[in-house]
Amino acid sequence: MARHHDLIIIGSGSGNSLVTPELEGLDIAIVEEGTFGGTCLNVGCIPTKMLVLPADRITEAHEARRLGVTVDSAPATVDWPAIRDRIFTNRIDEISAGGERYRRSQDFVTLYAARARFVGRRRLALDTGEEITADRVVVAAGSRADLLDVDGLDRVDPKRGVHTSDTIMRIDELPRRLAIVGGGFVACEFAHVFGALGVEVTQIQRSGALLRTEDAEISRRYTELSRGRHDLRLDTVVASASRSPEGTWTLGLMGRDGATDVEADAVLVAVGRTPNGARLDVEAGGIELDDWGVVRVDAQQRTTADGVWALGDVANSWQLKHVANHEARVVAHNVAVDAGRLPGEGPVEADHRFVPHAVFGHPQVAAFGPTRAELDEAGTPYVSYTQAFGDTAYGWALEDTTSILVVCADPDSGGIISAHCMGPDASTLIQPLIQAASFGQSAREVARGQYWIHPALAEVVENALLGLPLNDRLSR
Repeated sequence: MARHHDLIIIGSGSGNSLVTPELEGLDIAIVEEGTFGGTCLNVGCIPTKMLVLPADRITEAHEARRLGVTVDSAPATVDWPAIRDRIFTNRIDEISAGGERYRRSQDFVTLYAARARFVGRRRLALDTGEEITADRVVVAAGSRADLLDVDGLDRVDPKRGVHTSDTIMRIDELPRRLAIVGGGFVACEFAHVFGALGVEVTQIQRSGALLRTEDAEISRRYTELSRGRHDLRLDTVVASASRSPEGTWTLGLMGRDGATDVEADAVLVAVGRTPNGARLDVEAGGIELDDWGVVRVDAQQRTTADGVWALGDVANSWQLKHVANHEARVVAHNVAVDAGRLPGEGPVEADHRFVPHAVFGHPQVAAFGPTRAELDEAGTPYVSYTQAFGDTAYGWALEDTTSILVVCADPDSGGIISAHCMGPDASTLIQPLIQAASFGQSAREVARGQYWIHPALAEVVENALLGLPLNDRLSR
């Protein structure tokens, strides 16, 4: 007989935060087949950024030469086990274990360490042999790293040096040579990290540019900067892979110049992620998937099955932790309303108007909203301005020659449509523009309605806003 719960949550990442005070006391089940805490905590945002920090420090030390400072002419001394253990042994693993202990200590929560699949409406079969049902279900099962359809690189095998982002951060020692396949967020961040730590990096990208979903100028600039830091193979695919008895990988590449080989001691496959909806057999529960395998949800995060909500990577194409957290707040409220825990209140909708993202490579990249090419394609009226960091006072101090901020706005209202930034602290610098767009503030209002600290880097934002060729020139 299946055990019945009031609420089943599949996934312990952002899904774990659904257990709000309004829902405490319900009979809640959390199903997690992997490490408690989900992707961001264990193999994603948090540990990768903790890896980026030492990489940034090394890179900044080398770049100080242009400022007349030589920290050390020799390569940096890297204690990889100390870096790795600071992240996992001393921080991440205990947070994960502590979160699991806390949930198990709550008498109204049952934690199933198992894989689940739908076998009916709000009915799940677990790989333990149990079946569970609920009045309400939330699918927050995340996504998984993709691999290549190439023999040898079609499965994760850390002992043989084949990795995804799930395993590369826990290796015992740094490889001398690392081949990274991919040109998106994950590939570029790890190319920065391992390159800075002294690994010989070869990055293999099937298209002609890195970060090709970014604004074209930023993608071009980032690609050129990366070309100067490590071996970059563009318009190239991996056609074959073989490993010698000594442990060396030889990747057979097909690219612009025909067939070539690359040797590496380890390979990181970073070519994207697939949402886990199909893996859960969600369609057996009446839950529809779109053509990309993403669970279909409405503005309230409801799926096509009654009493089932979904959030995070399994239900959107952004695959960003801050989006999952926002959707979790929406779902927590709506489930509480549905369960009668918030009398007099109605459901709320998710706000996906201005979703930002950042790439913590070197330099940082951050953006929100459509690129200029997307605005052109859609026929959206806009004006834009590109502000070079080096044309501001702090940019002079940085001796910066490559960083830019692009702002796009409505030519009449001055409302901010999008922004695209590449440079130091881009992920922080762009936040005032996200706020302005979210709260409907015009470019002139933001630029002239407050003080901007001089000579802070934030003047890049001020100058970009003032440079927009809006139709209200008299207001300047």
